[in-house]
Amino acid sequence: MNKPVRHIAIFSGVLVLALLVRATWVQFVRSNELANNEHNRRVAMANFAQPRGNIIVGGQPITGSAETGTDLKYKRTFTDGKMYAPVTGFFSQGYGSTQLENLNNKLLNGSDDRLFLQRTSNLLTGKKNQGGDVVTTIDPKAQKAAYEGLGDKKGAVVALDPRTGKILALASTPSYDPSVFAGNSAKDKAAWEELEKDKDKPTLNRALKEVYPPGSTFKIVTATAALENGLHTDINASTDSPDPWTMPGTRTVLPNQNPTAPCKNASLDVAMQHSCNNVYGKASSDLGKDKMRQTAEKFGFNNPKVDTPVRAAKSTFPDNINSSQTALAGIGQGSLTATPLQVAMMTAAIANDGRLMKPYMVEELRSPDLSTIEKHKPEELSRAASPEVAKKVQQMMEDTATKGTGKAALIDGVTVGGKTGTAERGAKQKNLAWFISYAKTAEGSPVAVAVMIDPDDSVPDDQISGGKLAGPIAKKVMEAVLAR
Repeated sequence: MNKPVRHIAIFSGVLVLALLVRATWVQFVRSNELANNEHNRRVAMANFAQPRGNIIVGGQPITGSAETGTDLKYKRTFTDGKMYAPVTGFFSQGYGSTQLENLNNKLLNGSDDRLFLQRTSNLLTGKKNQGGDVVTTIDPKAQKAAYEGLGDKKGAVVALDPRTGKILALASTPSYDPSVFAGNSAKDKAAWEELEKDKDKPTLNRALKEVYPPGSTFKIVTATAALENGLHTDINASTDSPDPWTMPGTRTVLPNQNPTAPCKNASLDVAMQHSCNNVYGKASSDLGKDKMRQTAEKFGFNNPKVDTPVRAAKSTFPDNINSSQTALAGIGQGSLTATPLQVAMMTAAIANDGRLMKPYMVEELRSPDLSTIEKHKPEELSRAASPEVAKKVQQMMEDTATKGTGKAALIDGVTVGGKTGTAERGAKQKNLAWFISYAKTAEGSPVAVAVMIDPDDSVPDDQISGGKLAGPIAKKVMEAVLAR
């Protein structure tokens, strides 16, 4: 072989080898990356090629699938979409997915490895693959009571079973219907763009993803800290709490919302009933930021990984604060922030004799043949308070419901604990109205509720209170759970 021919043969061999190496690299090393690339149309076609498994509430599906007549054969449908959107999230051909639809996508579309035996069987029988179902903990009656109770108000409701951590209701308003942009048409695009432009942010999950000052609802944590650390031992004993009380290092008096309330040197119990800022602000300041933060963290604050399994925003008890800022934190103000889920968690921990259970809203994952793939086991997140201290705080909340500001949640024949909260947010922003409560039966407490209302300009400032705006909603949710 002459020299030029040899060079050409070697060069051709190198090209063939390069092609083989490249083909091997693409087919094996990068196969998963390319198969799952968002620009791969085949991925989208496969994802929408068959009916999707369902999300189940109260034994019934609240989702479905509908044919589109396009190469993306099926799109998602939602029953009572606005009511359940904070639970399901959305699943759209054009805009992706969120929440349970996103976290359980492989199970719902049938590609989950745990469905391997079913897929293998389908290859032999010629049947189409089917998706599995996500069975939630949501109580449909409680969810309806929460959603309809909020109505046209901006706000959120979270209801928990304190004994297990089950999320019984998760509502956020204003809401949206995930069905209206589930496809990929011009109509779907217009619906999405309208939601994106809405200043009230209907796609925001206020129950899990937004933090707010919790106001006086946080006083149940401050009461716990005072009792656990021995600052006070008797909830009926007088405290050394001047009224007016000037915050340490300042000339600023911490005012009480009701100037005629018996807050001077009031006991913890009376101060809870009348929501006395001087008593709880001073208690927080006297305890100091470290003891207050340690107690708050036992209730779930400063935990960046509260998963339901949808991850909630981090609720924060601030660090590096002085005595006056600690006083503000002790009454749920200052730089203290919490999600409605977190406020429900601290209520549930008190109702459950101090045990904080991990909140969850997926009871079971199941295959298309209805067999169980995975079942949730209730898990204790922390011991937020000793049983003795929790029972004292329960007594204070129950006295607040019968004698104080929490009367709006009272239910005939049922022991109810309650606490109002009005949270200030600064200039040109309306105060928030909060209400927390729990119901107690002979078997324990089956429900704890947190309700947050963000009033619009139509509500006069003097009408903004937890008892007026949020309390009646909490009552209806508890009644719905108790009626099961």
